[in-house]
Amino acid sequence: MLVLVVDSSTPAVTAALVEVSAGGVAARAQRCTVDARAHGELLAPQVEAVLAEGDVRPGDLAAIVAGLGPGPFTGLRVGLVTAATMGQVLGVPTYGVCSLDGIGHPAAAGEPVLAATDARRREVYWAVYDGAGQRIGGPEVAVPALVAERARELAVTAAVGDGAHRYADVLGLPLRAEPRYPDATALAVLAAERIRAGAPGEVLTPLYLRRPDAVASATRKPVLP
Repeated sequence: MLVLVVDSSTPAVTAALVEVSAGGVAARAQRCTVDARAHGELLAPQVEAVLAEGDVRPGDLAAIVAGLGPGPFTGLRVGLVTAATMGQVLGVPTYGVCSLDGIGHPAAAGEPVLAATDARRREVYWAVYDGAGQRIGGPEVAVPALVAERARELAVTAAVGDGAHRYADVLGLPLRAEPRYPDATALAVLAAERIRAGAPGEVLTPLYLRRPDAVASATRKPVLP
């Protein structure tokens, strides 16, 4: 089954075409561009590019997988709206996966690992994974010092992700170089069981974890003469 994967929860705007079979998940084509200010401009062309590279028409897709975040409001919604719209138009199911799982799951190597992405405001989005890649803490948003304390409580031995690199001095953990951003193939792997089973499509509910920076005013401003 051919599956489109999209993620826009971090500065890395990602689109990938993967093949899900009984034997596993194989990447067919992928595009990833790191640009925190161009999610809306980059994602659609990247989707077109991976479909073209795989010689696949949109109607050939069996499902769409999207990273649910956590991530900043504006960027994250680009991927989710794209996935939801394509799923509705094509009549195929959409499945969501926590974007941090796309970092922590493939980085797990027998010991607990912390996955962290940049949440701005000098905070990180984080989650902890056991040696088998299963999430055992988070996702949450916090300042790096608090995350470091929580990581010690969970016996974490390494950190991965762009947020971990940014605040390595505070976290005080050995760094794993990759993946720095959500890995598209890993997101597909985590949704593969649902895809193979033909599970009903899901509403793609974003993991914002906090309110957007811009909110509507609760009161009317007086009109000056």
